[in-house]
Amino acid sequence: MSTQQDTPPSGDGLFRTKTVEQSIRDTEEPEHALKKSLSALDLTVFGVGVIIGTGIFVLTGKVAKETAGPATALAFVVAGVVCALAALCYAEFASTVPVAGSAYTFSYASLGELVAWIIGWDLVLEFALGTAVVAVGWSGYVRSLMDNIGWTMPEALSGPDVASGFGFDILAFALVLVLTVILVLGMKLSARVTTVVVAVKLAVVLIVIIAGLFFIKASNYSPFIPEAEKQEGGSGLDAPLVQLIFGYEPTNFGVMGIFTAASIVFFAFIGFDVVATAAEETKLPQRDMPRGILASLVICTLLYVAVSLVVTGMENYSDLSVSAPLADAFKAVGHPFYAGVISFGAAVGLTTVCMILLLGQTRVFFAMSRDGLLPRFFSKTHPRFGTPYRPTILLGVIIAVVAGFTSINELATLVNIGTLFAFVVVALGVIVLRRTRPELHRAFRTPWVPLLPIVSVAASVWLMLNLPAETWLRFGIWMVIGVIIYFVYGRSNSRMAKGR
Repeated sequence: MSTQQDTPPSGDGLFRTKTVEQSIRDTEEPEHALKKSLSALDLTVFGVGVIIGTGIFVLTGKVAKETAGPATALAFVVAGVVCALAALCYAEFASTVPVAGSAYTFSYASLGELVAWIIGWDLVLEFALGTAVVAVGWSGYVRSLMDNIGWTMPEALSGPDVASGFGFDILAFALVLVLTVILVLGMKLSARVTTVVVAVKLAVVLIVIIAGLFFIKASNYSPFIPEAEKQEGGSGLDAPLVQLIFGYEPTNFGVMGIFTAASIVFFAFIGFDVVATAAEETKLPQRDMPRGILASLVICTLLYVAVSLVVTGMENYSDLSVSAPLADAFKAVGHPFYAGVISFGAAVGLTTVCMILLLGQTRVFFAMSRDGLLPRFFSKTHPRFGTPYRPTILLGVIIAVVAGFTSINELATLVNIGTLFAFVVVALGVIVLRRTRPELHRAFRTPWVPLLPIVSVAASVWLMLNLPAETWLRFGIWMVIGVIIYFVYGRSNSRMAKGR
């Protein structure tokens, strides 16, 4: 049972907060309790498993060729710092409120019910689209490997991006369904599967770094920061919001090009916040959540920087491939074997990204259901496996269908804006909870509050402003739909509204 001093809920109506003590007590209801089975190592593996994915295998070449040159390594550092600022805020919340739901639960304890609903609705979109996008990307890698050995998928079963008429991506559909089954069967099984796959993925990344060191030419690093080039300004909804508001046009290359590149490679870091959704299933969350979140972020940043330095050293940045930069860099130096190994590692590695994003979404959905903001039917855990099997099955089937039928590349930027919005809310929540509940025991304390959270908010907002106006419009539409659902259903059915 919780040892926290009981404190009554505060606030009225839209901004009523759910106390930390009540959140923890809810985790002790037998029918709605998740099984605790994860360690700091499991959390670190989950973090590395979800962060290292499409970003390192694809974005490295695209950004180096078009935006930053060899200084792409610095862009990864900048993006990593932005994530680190947010990670320190997540670590404090996850150790203080070790409850499923991540930013949703943190917001409910600090900023109130309406804000919590909005961020929960945002996370549902972020994780759903992320899962579907990654599943479709995984399918593409697998089809490529099949083509290499002479097996070709029928166009009609290869997805709408490939088929000229009707297209259904059977591989992406099947992947999501299989991962759904694994998540229903238990977190420990999910952790074991993830550990094996992450080991394969890390081995491939280390092969790239170690083998690539032998093919580096110092001349490819000159100039390390290429001369700045003005981008052609976008128009209408295609233009970044910062351009429409302030008239600022992003720059390719040069020092400012590093920051433009950082807003792009930020996608490569998405996922470390998913670790926080597993707080309730961690044996010692107060100690292990900060370790898992920060360790996974540090490991991935170091790997990203190393890979980008090796790839831009092997081949001049202007000659890099955009679609498969790591594999094609080895082909360019006469080693196609490594190219095949990298393609295999990318295909295997994306399975964990897909599974952990799906895990994150089901935990947020479960937490919102347990609070009554979504139907309580979805908050029952499996009597044997201790997993939220009802939302896992529902969301798994929906996302499998979306991944099978939909060409969703245009929606991928919604994942970026959703994540950054969550970063902003969590950073503000740390400041608010420090003022409203200074007596709470915090196993991990974010340093330099409120300065560090304010810097985190500013950095996240800047990256959001670099996203296209069209992304903001779609995000706004999704949020409006969410607010309508809250007022029609969530507000009156909330357990807080009913006095528990």
